[in-house]
Amino acid sequence: MGALMLQGTGSDVGKSVLVAGLCRAFANRGLRVRPFKPQNMSNNAAVTADGGEIGRAQALQALACRTDLHTDMNPVLLKPQADHTSQLIVHGRVRGQLGGGNFREARRSLLGEVLESFARLTAQCDIVVVEGAGSPAEINLRAGDIANMGFARAAKVPVVLVGDIDRGGVIASIVGTRTVLDAQDAAMIAGFLINKFRGDPALFEDGYHQIEALSGWRGLGVVPWLTETARLPSEDAVVLERARPDRAARIVIACPILPRIANFDDLDPLKGESGVELVMVPPGQPIPAETACIILPGSKATIADMAALRVQGWDIDIRAHHRRGTPILGICGGYQMLGRSLADPQGIEGPPATLEGLSLIDVETVLSPAKRLERVCGEAFGAPLSGYEMHMGETSGPDAARPFATLGNGRSDGACAADGRTFGTYVHGLFASTAFRRAFLDRLGVRSDGHDHAAEVDRALDGVAAALERHLDIEALLSIARTAGTCP
Repeated sequence: MGALMLQGTGSDVGKSVLVAGLCRAFANRGLRVRPFKPQNMSNNAAVTADGGEIGRAQALQALACRTDLHTDMNPVLLKPQADHTSQLIVHGRVRGQLGGGNFREARRSLLGEVLESFARLTAQCDIVVVEGAGSPAEINLRAGDIANMGFARAAKVPVVLVGDIDRGGVIASIVGTRTVLDAQDAAMIAGFLINKFRGDPALFEDGYHQIEALSGWRGLGVVPWLTETARLPSEDAVVLERARPDRAARIVIACPILPRIANFDDLDPLKGESGVELVMVPPGQPIPAETACIILPGSKATIADMAALRVQGWDIDIRAHHRRGTPILGICGGYQMLGRSLADPQGIEGPPATLEGLSLIDVETVLSPAKRLERVCGEAFGAPLSGYEMHMGETSGPDAARPFATLGNGRSDGACAADGRTFGTYVHGLFASTAFRRAFLDRLGVRSDGHDHAAEVDRALDGVAAALERHLDIEALLSIARTAGTCP
């Protein structure tokens, strides 16, 4: 058994992509590899083969390993909700809610279940590549930790620390991490690597050796800025407002960035279409007047996001576009918002409440504790599609008699309004289906490029893996991984 854990000097230093790249690099060497993240916090999730859910980053990492998704790859998933609480997912199933007051004590009690998942994975493969969360330098969170050093020490997994040079201060961030860690935690770190380097690496050679001297840790390489990452799905919503639109594109498809937006990688395949400019509309900005289609995305807190949509004035924009004949598609939570009302009588998302929807589709939604988690396939707009469902609540009403899709298991999905241009569906990931995406864009008057999104993601993973083979000491990383179970 071998295992290696990447922890970061902070959030968004590129751990998820590096883990995915290492998983693919090791798999390309003929090793049986599995990804693992003890605790994740994300509203982007994927449905697993065993009928649960895990973070989207671990789904991508499983793809990099060329293996199917399993709940053991992310045993604890926290999904932030609107009232300063998070839905707690353990081994793929909802276990309740956590607030700031009970979070620390609750996570300490989950360490045993995390270690059980890790043990099951290690029994299946040659190496497990583990991703930490946040940073071990957040020593105020060390007590009861299961995401970083708490897990590493309990499982005896060696750690490589990742520093992000693009944001600046990488010497201080790595050496500073060494300074604040206690001796036993620091002893778990076998080396460091630098990520997101732009320019000539020779210019950083002195700084690299100074980090080695000041930290006492071995340097394992400098990873350049990887253009391939633009073709990979992101788990962190912070990337949404960084996008730069392509003004040469033919039509605009707009999606408002809701406060609890979920599974926004549903839209990634549209980014690859040369005839489409996908505009993620940030708070404070109107939906562009030239928009040819509006997509309301998934949400982890639909009622709160519906209220936020009104605060932003996006409800006015959406209705104005609707009057002009603009097609509108709601996915999951977005579908629920397009209906007449949203009711949460049992307080699933927060205090019990009922809220008026946009009333563009004649349906109503009632939230309930039961959560549907299912991979699906079927047909919509005369084209095959596949994806997954992940939602709480039931939606019904007259427009549901005109379903958006017919699924392969005999169920109908979603609804189409009588106007023939407003649609709702519970199927996530539908745009990855090339034929459906082509049919959808045909309705907007755009010819699809017909690209295979899954194949593009797979090629991007190979590209990241090849770059890591060139710029990291892979043999040293494998040697470090072999010390798992014996390190201090």
